[in-house]
Amino acid sequence: MREGSPFPREETLDPVDWSEVERIAVGAVSDAVRYLRKVRERPVWQPIPAEVRAGFRACVPDRPTPLVEVMRELQDTVMPYPMGNIHPRFWAWFMGSGSFTGALADFLAGVQGSNLGGGDHAAVHLDRQVVDWCRQMVGMSKTTAGTLVDGGSAANLIGLTVARNAMAGIDVRAEGVAAVEAPLRFYGSDQVHCCHRKAVEALGLGNRALRRIASDKAYRIDLDRLRKAIAEDRAEGFRPVCVIATAGTVNTGSIDDLGALADLCAAEGMWLHVDGCIGALLSIAPRSAHLVEGLARADSLALDPHKWLHAPFSVGCALIRDGALLRQAYATMPEYLETAPRGIAAGPWLHQSGPETTRNFRALKVWMLLKEHGTAKFGRLIDQNVDQARHLASLVEAHPRLTLVAPQVINIVCFRYDPGNLDEVACKALNVEIMLRLQDKGIAVLSDTALLGSHTLRAAICNHRTTSADIDLLAREVVRIGDELSAATHTKPVLESSPATVK
Repeated sequence: MREGSPFPREETLDPVDWSEVERIAVGAVSDAVRYLRKVRERPVWQPIPAEVRAGFRACVPDRPTPLVEVMRELQDTVMPYPMGNIHPRFWAWFMGSGSFTGALADFLAGVQGSNLGGGDHAAVHLDRQVVDWCRQMVGMSKTTAGTLVDGGSAANLIGLTVARNAMAGIDVRAEGVAAVEAPLRFYGSDQVHCCHRKAVEALGLGNRALRRIASDKAYRIDLDRLRKAIAEDRAEGFRPVCVIATAGTVNTGSIDDLGALADLCAAEGMWLHVDGCIGALLSIAPRSAHLVEGLARADSLALDPHKWLHAPFSVGCALIRDGALLRQAYATMPEYLETAPRGIAAGPWLHQSGPETTRNFRALKVWMLLKEHGTAKFGRLIDQNVDQARHLASLVEAHPRLTLVAPQVINIVCFRYDPGNLDEVACKALNVEIMLRLQDKGIAVLSDTALLGSHTLRAAICNHRTTSADIDLLAREVVRIGDELSAATHTKPVLESSPATVK
């Protein structure tokens, strides 16, 4: 027992030998640099061997393992089998590709260990600065307030929560949605992201409160059908309150007519929420900003810095044009969090702008990346991805056995291999097999979807490491694999035994 201590033994997680920890940490940084430097040399994705999978089913350890051995196991069983989204030929879903600076920021944020629920400390003020930088990048007014969250789904939920509360006609926080006199209606196109269904359900409104409006030939919300739906709902006793516009649909990258929707909402006395998790940051791209004209007129906006700002997962941002409404939707002040005249509790309480009281320091990676590179470079990288998508679309249109299934608008290309002699079922099976073989060989990772009943491969190019040579390789490999499979069409098991479509 230590002299002066009433306890027989006091422990800590700090190491006995800091120099050994420093040596391991320096080695980990070197490994990380090599990992990123050689990312192109590895398969985009590879299956996890059975013996490695078995290790993930081991029981929780009750005895210590030296840190050097923990790191060795990490290098052997986790690092070789990533999702692959940092690889230059990962185009399956719209994801950012991360960055070393962002990863370094996450490490430093973890070391500092601040809780961003509030208080007068540097991390809180930096968080507020990053939110304001997001506001500036999309051109919203200085009345705008916002909050950083885990990602787009949470950012959209916050925007729709504020919309519901502001438009319900009662104090929803006090009385609940059951006290709303007329059922509320939200509207979005049939291309709206699935997170909006989750949002209206979480808001206690039910899936039927979100009315899907058929999109036009360009996969944008049809304005005439929208006006008709609003009029019909009013006549039937519903209360139309919010239009969900999409600045970059998940299927095709289509962008709703934001200016026209802002005019419609103003005329109808409705809230305009914009899901800009894919396309909002086009606003900083010199040659693409015109595509999101009208974005700043949104009453609320969701965007994702972990996409085209390439911050490591995860960080999203919700912006509300009338910032007071955000606070009204979430502010609480329990006695244990009361503001003090000075000291740490004199600072701003960020938990009053969102549902989380405990929040990590996710702002640091966005701050460091913007400080290091500036918005101009990120804007050029966004235009670069759009150009690469345009290049892929041109390769598809130029090849007799490739078909463009939807117009290419931004960085998403929907296409398929089509030898011209297959029905829809067989064509889907063929393209699914092409997609899976690309994945199995570690060549490239695509996803697939369906548009108006037609199956399509989908390339979402959101990667600062992608080059035009990667795009050329993709087009060649799709044709090569498609030709090989088509030549063996009479051996039907090749197609009929294909695994289920990856979504």
